[in-house]
Amino acid sequence: MLRMARGKETFSEISNQPKTWQECLKFMDRLDLKRLVGDKNPRTVKWLFAGCGSSYHLAQAAASTFRILLNVSAQAVAVSEILFWPEPVINAKSDVFPVLISRSGRTSEVLRAAELFGQRGVKYMALTCDANELAQISERTLQLPVFEHGVVMTASFTSMLLALQYIAADFSEDKSFKDALYSLPLALNELLLKYAGELEQFSRVPIDDISILGQGPLHPIAQEVALKIMESSSTYTQFFHTLEFRHGPMSIVSEKMMVGALLSETGYRDESAVLLEMKGLGARTLAIANRISPEVKQSADLAIELGLSVPEIGRLVIYLVWGQLLGGYLGLRKGLDPDAPQNLSRVVMIDPGA
Repeated sequence: MLRMARGKETFSEISNQPKTWQECLKFMDRLDLKRLVGDKNPRTVKWLFAGCGSSYHLAQAAASTFRILLNVSAQAVAVSEILFWPEPVINAKSDVFPVLISRSGRTSEVLRAAELFGQRGVKYMALTCDANELAQISERTLQLPVFEHGVVMTASFTSMLLALQYIAADFSEDKSFKDALYSLPLALNELLLKYAGELEQFSRVPIDDISILGQGPLHPIAQEVALKIMESSSTYTQFFHTLEFRHGPMSIVSEKMMVGALLSETGYRDESAVLLEMKGLGARTLAIANRISPEVKQSADLAIELGLSVPEIGRLVIYLVWGQLLGGYLGLRKGLDPDAPQNLSRVVMIDPGA
C-alpha cells in the first residue's frame, strides 16, 4: 500500500479493513441480537433499511441480503423520502421495522426520522459507529467499534454491511454463511497483496469520465464505488445496471472513458459481453469478478479475480474495496487529498431554518 502525507488516514483505514472486520465480527458474536428486534419476529416483519448517501447504498445492499438469506420483505429508502412522504413506508397498517443507518449518528435527516418514528410510535433499530445522538435516543442501538478519521466512509461502510449480513445469517440460522463472513479478512489481505499495486498502476492513465456497472445486489455496490471515486478524486462518475448501459449511456464511450464492471456469477455471460463491447468501442476497462473468463482477462485493462468460496451475496464488501482504493489513487494523481475531499465534511447537518 502507498505511504504518503495526502490521503494517509483514508488509505490506512482502507488497508486495515481485514483487522477491522475481524474485530467487528467478534463483537457481533457477543451480542444478544434478539434484543435488537424486541418483540418483532425477524422472519415476518417488513424490514425497512434507511440511510443517506453511502448509508443509503448500504441500506440497499442490506435489503438484498435480507431478502436472499431470510426470504422476507425488505426494502431500502433514502431517509429524506421518509421525512417528506412517510405514508407509503410507515403507516398504522404496516408491520414495518425500520433500521436507521448512520456512521456519525449526527446526520440531520436521520435524527429527524428518529424523531418522527418516536412521534408515531414506530419501533426501530439504529446502526452506527460513533458514540452520538442517535445512539442516545434510540432504544435499540447497534454501535460498532469502528471510528474513522477520514471524511469518506470506507471501513465503516463495509463493517456495518457485514454486521447486517451477520444478523440476517443469525436470524436465518445459517451458520455456514456466518463462517463464510469470517473468511473474508484473510481473503482480502491476500487480494490486496496481489492487486493493490496493479490498481495503482491502472489509475495512472488519464481519463475524463467513469461509469461503474453492476446488477442485482452488486448495483448498490456499484453506486457506492461511483460515489467513492467522486468523493476522493472529484472525477465525474456514473453508475448503471450493467445491461442498461447499452440502452443509451454507451453513447458517451470513448478512449478517454473508463468502464468498470462488477461482474456477478448469476449474470456473468451477459454482463461480461457488455464490458467486452465497451472495450471494443475504445473504453479503458476494469473487470472485477469472482472468476474471470480468459476472454475478459485478455481484453480488460485490469482484471481483478476474487476467487472466493463465499456465497455470492457475501462477497459484496470485497467488490467495494477496489473502488475505495481507485478513488484514492485517482485523487492523488490529480494532486488532491482524499482525506480532505472538496466541498465535503464528515457529518452532513442541515438547519431547516437557515
